[in-house]
Amino acid sequence: MRLRIMTYNIHRAIGMDRRFRPERIVRIAEHHAPDILLLQEVDEGAPRSRETDLGRDLAQALGFPHFVVGHNVSLRKGRYGNATLSRYPILRERNIDLTIQSRKRRGCQHTTIEIEKVRGHAHRIDVFNLHLGLGALERVRQIGLLVRSKEFSELEKSQASFVGGDFNDWRSLLHPIFTEILQFGCATQRNYVSDGALRTYPSFSPSGGLDRIYYRGPIRALNARTCRLKLSRVASDHLPVIADFDLH
Repeated sequence: MRLRIMTYNIHRAIGMDRRFRPERIVRIAEHHAPDILLLQEVDEGAPRSRETDLGRDLAQALGFPHFVVGHNVSLRKGRYGNATLSRYPILRERNIDLTIQSRKRRGCQHTTIEIEKVRGHAHRIDVFNLHLGLGALERVRQIGLLVRSKEFSELEKSQASFVGGDFNDWRSLLHPIFTEILQFGCATQRNYVSDGALRTYPSFSPSGGLDRIYYRGPIRALNARTCRLKLSRVASDHLPVIADFDLH
């Protein structure tokens, strides 16, 4: 079975021209038609985004029947976090707190998604949608929190699972942790050096591979790429990553 996953830090749908234009995010996502869409920096009730419920509005505009939002940061008015949109039913979800001491609040949204039923048996995947911090040591400690969470620690290595989002990992320091220790494959990077990662930031002239997708279990990565639409260079400060997989 083919599955397309897209991860995108949408910067509250405020583009490089400082304009709030969620319709640009919609056009980019429609062009790639993902089955599961992982979004970061999604506002709800914030004046800078016209006090909209951005996760709900994007899900409706794109025709996703299932979506959940995990809020991490509270503003003076409103809040924001990660949103997971799915073509398939979301059976359960929880926002895992990845905040380190007094640093900016961060989180990882876990969802269990039912992909299909065959002869009464449900085929499920576990998806972790995260946005990590800006410090290298902070990010390592955040992965420690994720790995020790109930949602992650109880997963069998044979279970189909994905970890995607904005890793802020400029130097690919987390890459060996995922690939060597946790035994994940990486759809967006072929080797341990940062030059091997798909470059996604800044969108107008990408130099860093901050947005990544890791996978584990009965999954084969087919291809991965960044968006090449001209619109994506202004719609957000990140480029989206699109990856196709074969689930078997």
